[in-house]
Amino acid sequence: MHPAAPPHRPVLLDEALAALALHPDGVYVDGTFGRGGHARGVLARLGPRGRLIAIDRDPQAIAAAQAIGDPRLQAVHAPISALGSVLDAADVRCADGMLFDLGVSSPQLDDPTRGFSFRADGPLDMRMDPTQGRSAAQWLATAAEPEIREVIRDYGEERFAKQIAASIVAARAGEPIRTTRQLADLVGAAVRTREPGQDPATRTFQALRIFINRELEEVSLMLPQAVARLAPGGRLAVISFHSLEDRVVKRFFAGASRPELPVDLPIRASEMPAAQLRLVGRAQRPSAAELAANPRARSARLRVAERTAAAFDAAVLPRLEDAWRS
Repeated sequence: MHPAAPPHRPVLLDEALAALALHPDGVYVDGTFGRGGHARGVLARLGPRGRLIAIDRDPQAIAAAQAIGDPRLQAVHAPISALGSVLDAADVRCADGMLFDLGVSSPQLDDPTRGFSFRADGPLDMRMDPTQGRSAAQWLATAAEPEIREVIRDYGEERFAKQIAASIVAARAGEPIRTTRQLADLVGAAVRTREPGQDPATRTFQALRIFINRELEEVSLMLPQAVARLAPGGRLAVISFHSLEDRVVKRFFAGASRPELPVDLPIRASEMPAAQLRLVGRAQRPSAAELAANPRARSARLRVAERTAAAFDAAVLPRLEDAWRS
């Protein structure tokens, strides 16, 4: 019998709600519902005419949202890359604010059957939406060694990616790698130097999860859609948990708030495209009190930007293909 999961604690809750500058009759988007910690905070501040569109790719999260039973809340099973289509279907032209709490949720980590964590043995799945795509076990069963090495190196920033990939390929020749414990043991044997306080499997599990769920691509596709569908003065708040996704958000916010054209282009300053976002403060981190109550919040970063009155022009937004690599 598995130990009871700790209570879900929404990260940077007060800061995120303040960042959205909520007004009672507004229309808002919670792009990553999880178990609804942020959504409940939004609903508590909305009036009877307010509206919240909650999106999540995890069917269990959608079931939790539907269980709330609030008529102001509409739950949609979809990835964040489908933001525009979700709003079209909900008959929402522009939202007054959007919040995205990126990455894996605590309930996903704490459920051994989901395969996100090496803390307890379970099937090596890692899909945020178990109804779509290949599991981590299925991908590892057929992926070429160079591809496995590249994923672990690039998405996990793991310096022993070559050794880990070789160990995986050698092991699967004897038996399939189907469980989290099998993979964690393989990685532990392949990693020669351990970082203090970190399990040697941490970076590999992170890398596979990000890759299997296309997490960085999802963020890159969502951001321009969010700008397109924010009302002037609307706030976009994004909470990230590791450097790769935070780099994508930071670069996009910077580029959308300071449009730049090639320096040799003959154009007057007055003809420069208008910024579509205005940065709101600096990245916020959890307080010492929050970290004491929820150590999982330690790597969280909240970035906030406000939509300007400039007309939407996708051409002047920063391109994000592989922005996390730079």
